[in-house]
Amino acid sequence: ARHNVDDLIEERTAFFDELIREAWHACIPEQAGKDLALFAVGGYGRGEQFPQSDVDLLILARKPTTWRDEVRSFLHLLYDLNLDIGHSVRRLADCKAEAHKDITVATATYERRFLAGSEKLSARLDRIMASKRLWPSDRFFKAKRDEQEARHAQYDNVEYGLEPNLKSSPGGLRDLQTAMWIFQRHFGTDDPKDLERMGALTTQERVWLEDGRRFLWWVRYGLHLLAGRKEDRLQFEYQRSLAERLGFADTDARRGVERFMSLYYEHVLALREVNDIVLQYFDESILRQREKPVIEPINERFQIRNNYIEVVDDEVLARTPSALLEIFVIMANRRDISGVRAGTIRAIREHLDLIDDDFRQDPTNTRLFMDLL
Repeated sequence: ARHNVDDLIEERTAFFDELIREAWHACIPEQAGKDLALFAVGGYGRGEQFPQSDVDLLILARKPTTWRDEVRSFLHLLYDLNLDIGHSVRRLADCKAEAHKDITVATATYERRFLAGSEKLSARLDRIMASKRLWPSDRFFKAKRDEQEARHAQYDNVEYGLEPNLKSSPGGLRDLQTAMWIFQRHFGTDDPKDLERMGALTTQERVWLEDGRRFLWWVRYGLHLLAGRKEDRLQFEYQRSLAERLGFADTDARRGVERFMSLYYEHVLALREVNDIVLQYFDESILRQREKPVIEPINERFQIRNNYIEVVDDEVLARTPSALLEIFVIMANRRDISGVRAGTIRAIREHLDLIDDDFRQDPTNTRLFMDLL
């Protein structure tokens, strides 16, 4: 009923926090408080608990064998409550070693939230994970970027599949999380308003990010309720029912499910653009800050900088509107261009109003359009 999904997620996470703390205090004696600490990790650590999400827990122990029976009783109680628990029991040294060798483990541990147990033990883990030597931000960025490229390849780099995955498809929640993880690791913040202040995002891009995240949360929450299981793929069998539940009614002009899926594609296309811009910003402003750029001129309008195409100056598109089409023809004819520079993406967006009837009837633009086809 269009209830604020942020509130739904926050309330659901708070409910599980309280439930798990009660189970912990029921099973773990007070004297164990110095030797054990309990954390929410992964999506649960981010405070993003959906109806069918796993409850991922990390139990930090000075000596795991000392309180083995009590920890086992705690976990059995959670299983008896029918919770889908994912858990690990580790020493501090284990946390460091596992995080060092596995970027997925490191990411989940970075997102931990303290729930119960020893605050001193928690503080020691904080110091270990805060170390700049454990996944320096440049290595972390490259690992997460490689991870994202491999995931996109599984979906043929297409964000508009007919049965998209809300989490893993290009433009989905994982792309959003990847961008935020990278900034959190380097700058210590993933607040979109902070990214806007530092120039990584424009106001429009921040709004796209916030609105897109909220929309995908809303749809994922509804999909979990509808499927009755952990389901992130927006299959045909769910699309119509979900559209109806989310309030997309049929009209004489258009079916509700079509309006719903169109809105989904609008959001994921915008989120993918924001993800591209954020990763470029980090690559150019942080990693390549001291590098001398490799620039290859193409013509009087375009050049390639570090494998990304860009306009040679801010007035190119206003001066030569046909460049709005030409850039795509150039990219279609060259395999060595990795993408479009963030500043040029923004310039194209700002000059879309130049595409009017006169633009469409211009013979130059007709030729460029046919070349592109």
